[in-house]
Amino acid sequence: MSGRGTEFRETLLGTFRLDGEGRTRAARLDLRAFADTVLRPAGTTAARATGRIRIEGWADDPSLAGELEISPLERRRIRYRLTFTADGRRLTLDGWKSPTPLRPVRSMTVLPCTLYEDGERVGVGTLRFPLATGLAPFLASFRFPRREDTAALAAPRWKGEPGRTEVWYTTATDPATGDGLWLHHELVAPTDGSAAYAHGWVAVFPQDGPVEHARFGPEPWRGGREGFGAEDVSARPGRLTGKAGAFTWDLAEQAQDTPLFTFPRWSWRRPLLPAAQILPAARATYDGTVTHGGRTLTLRGAPGASARVYGHGNARRWSWLHADLGGGDVLEVVAAVSTRPVLRALPPLVFLRLRRRGRTWPRRAERSALGRFRAEIGLPVWTVTGRSGARRIRVEVTQPEERTLALAYTDPDGSEAVCRNSETADAVVHLERWWGRWRTEARWTLAGTAHAEVGGR
Repeated sequence: MSGRGTEFRETLLGTFRLDGEGRTRAARLDLRAFADTVLRPAGTTAARATGRIRIEGWADDPSLAGELEISPLERRRIRYRLTFTADGRRLTLDGWKSPTPLRPVRSMTVLPCTLYEDGERVGVGTLRFPLATGLAPFLASFRFPRREDTAALAAPRWKGEPGRTEVWYTTATDPATGDGLWLHHELVAPTDGSAAYAHGWVAVFPQDGPVEHARFGPEPWRGGREGFGAEDVSARPGRLTGKAGAFTWDLAEQAQDTPLFTFPRWSWRRPLLPAAQILPAARATYDGTVTHGGRTLTLRGAPGASARVYGHGNARRWSWLHADLGGGDVLEVVAAVSTRPVLRALPPLVFLRLRRRGRTWPRRAERSALGRFRAEIGLPVWTVTGRSGARRIRVEVTQPEERTLALAYTDPDGSEAVCRNSETADAVVHLERWWGRWRTEARWTLAGTAHAEVGGR
């Protein structure tokens, strides 16, 4: 969407009492909220929310997601409706603050709420905004970023030129089972001027069994204005549907963040590089079903993302990582060696974007590609290290062979490349900051929830 939006962070502390228990449990809720418009205190603003909830001895979910209705004057309420997983159960937190001029401070800082499971109450709680320690960081967290038209970012880029490839792909992790999902939709326009065609595949990565997949196409490209469309497969903003072999899927997609330009922003608008990749939303959640082989994978609030690639074909060698780090943080990495003369003799160029606490580091994508970032591409382990400003990072990705699927790509010139993809990869991310010496700023460990790929020829 055009114009400016609003982002802020909020921390609430309090207690919950589960039905049937005779005790209260301490709780902490860390939220990041973002709206597609500038906040209107006198009106009503809808905002999406992500974050982490911790309830003593029972829940610790860094992938909480939901909505806020911010209407302190018009409707006299600030409503929170958030979903999370606790003890393998999918729960909803529903509550609202009720601002009143008679008790302005208390009414704006106390959140009575109820926990529900499948519409049935399972507990109650009270969360409070800690004015003494929370007000300053809350006010400092406000941002009013420029908004991109996410629908336009999902629309096809191809204008009929030969020698182009365009990809829409989606990856997600089921929070209940740990199963991974990969949907790949691709347009190929051969360099010899023959008709463009559409094809792709679906793959499920179960935690308790072998990877299963099916291809669809190739079939003539029929065009489209919103996204990818084939006879039985569609990938459009907010909805993913299709049939391929024994697979059928129908998923609703809900953006949970703003766009993330892994490559320089200008490279998507002006395709001067061999290829460019973006995420119309840095994070998203997915609800729906994927049926295959007599099994049905039901996704409810599954974290993941959809991404786009447009260029002249696949790289000579590459690696890719999408890591949902929890609490609204996300890491995207693309490291690649071009097939073009001269460039193919260079080490891999690294494009790394870490979105943490609402800010993206490095500030510009060019800094990782042209700065002190290095990639060691291999299997089953590959690494990326780098430094920009006062921070440095090390990323180590492990793709176990039994959780990795190898598939072949055909480029517009007819040459082939092979990717080895895992939607249940492991990753360790270590971020440090210089304070007279290097000190750990954050460390994340992902066990079976990283989305990763290594490709080559």
